[in-house]
Amino acid sequence: MSELIVLGFKDTATADKVVPELQTLQSEGLLELADWARVIRGHDGKIDVRQGTSTTGVGAAGGALWGMLFGLLFLMPLAGLALGAATGAIMGKLTDVGIDDKFIKDVGGQVTPGTSALFLYVVQATTDRVVDRLKQYEPTVIRTSLSHAAEEQLRAAMQTESAT
Repeated sequence: MSELIVLGFKDTATADKVVPELQTLQSEGLLELADWARVIRGHDGKIDVRQGTSTTGVGAAGGALWGMLFGLLFLMPLAGLALGAATGAIMGKLTDVGIDDKFIKDVGGQVTPGTSALFLYVVQATTDRVVDRLKQYEPTVIRTSLSHAAEEQLRAAMQTESAT
């Protein structure tokens, strides 16, 4: 079962440092993410969101392919390609998959200025090994969809290393 976990970090740079670690964990088969998002709240209170899944790019590529195929049928492949890419990009932009954008903005607005957070939509994880690798970044568990007991275990596991 997929779970949503939001981790907070004490500065604006740490969340960006964790993203490559997440990619490494995925390539090693220790973690499978359906989606992720990074939120940085600057000292001025402005929120910067970066999402792992870009539906606009995927939509544009798919639309371009289908547009070109239909264009070939009507002997206008370039026009079909352009129209398909534009339509696909628009549809991709309007499609929201993974972590809800409104949820990201709502929780991101609660993040303390001068800090950052990562939203992880976890499909599967080797929990102990993932936690061991993430402890070095001293994350704070902000919110999860885990049971109360599982959330408390995760909080305790993340705090163990930062206390020493």
